[in-house]
Amino acid sequence: MILVLRALGVGDLAASVPAIRGLRVAFRGDTLALAAPAWLTPLIDLIGAVDRVVPADGLTSVVRPSPAPEIAVNLHGCGPESHRLLQAAEPAKLWAFANAQARHLDGPGWDPDEHEVRRWCRLVEHYGVATDPGDLSLAVPEVPGPSGVTIIHPGAKSPSRRWPVERYAAVARRLHADGHRVVITGSSAEHDLAARVAAGAGLPAEAAVSTTLAELAALVARAHLLISGDTGIAHLATAYGTPSVVLFGPMSPARWGPPPDRPRHRAIWHGVRSEPGDAPGPGVHPALLAVSPEEVMAETAAALAQATPERSWCGRVFSRPSDF
Repeated sequence: MILVLRALGVGDLAASVPAIRGLRVAFRGDTLALAAPAWLTPLIDLIGAVDRVVPADGLTSVVRPSPAPEIAVNLHGCGPESHRLLQAAEPAKLWAFANAQARHLDGPGWDPDEHEVRRWCRLVEHYGVATDPGDLSLAVPEVPGPSGVTIIHPGAKSPSRRWPVERYAAVARRLHADGHRVVITGSSAEHDLAARVAAGAGLPAEAAVSTTLAELAALVARAHLLISGDTGIAHLATAYGTPSVVLFGPMSPARWGPPPDRPRHRAIWHGVRSEPGDAPGPGVHPALLAVSPEEVMAETAAALAQATPERSWCGRVFSRPSDF
């Protein structure tokens, strides 16, 4: 068994797809188990490389699958906590970044400025596994839903990554006036936020929708456009080739943004402080406050200009890990 730890969220999982697929090919005859939150299982299934999900909630879970893994791969962090969590599973080998506190010294060094996709590819490459950092695609869930909508996703886990509601509403209003079929998405906990954006844009209440994870992936896969902050749904747009505009605040797109060679995905990041007093709510990062609705509309036009009628992922369907 090969045990991989990635007990984080949607974007974190999406960024680790090339490394996971590299491991799948390298260990084709072995069971590949992924320690991750159970709620991510619908998305994990879309990778097409994982045989088994071992439920793990961050670093608080006990991860001890049976039998003990031949190799445990830490795609979660640089340690020592995540290293020790995997060491407790008693693997024959640990593949991880070097960390003296965890007494693991044979891995590569950690680079805090490295892009998240490249980081995990480099880790497994250090141990002889070939990867393709551009292999970010996911299968499309077989669930019903609309096609060709423009998605605005105002939510994000951290308040510092949430662009102000009134600015999202201004963009939604303009896109609706231009003929876009706009939907405002969010988790069940974010429905009130989505409803506020819809109301501010003059859209009907049903424009604010809550979805399951599989429904969200399908919606993004079939969408015309996505506008969001730096959060998990932006990585789904990259996976499906859906034109997107992503607003960055605390984190540079050089670490978490879409691949720079894919111009249909536009990242906006100023990395500067906004004007004094331009803070509509506590916690919003100054770089995010520097983004205007006009700038988002301009980048939207640029993203759509780069869209192609057909996307190469359309025929890619994964039924089982042996497809690799």
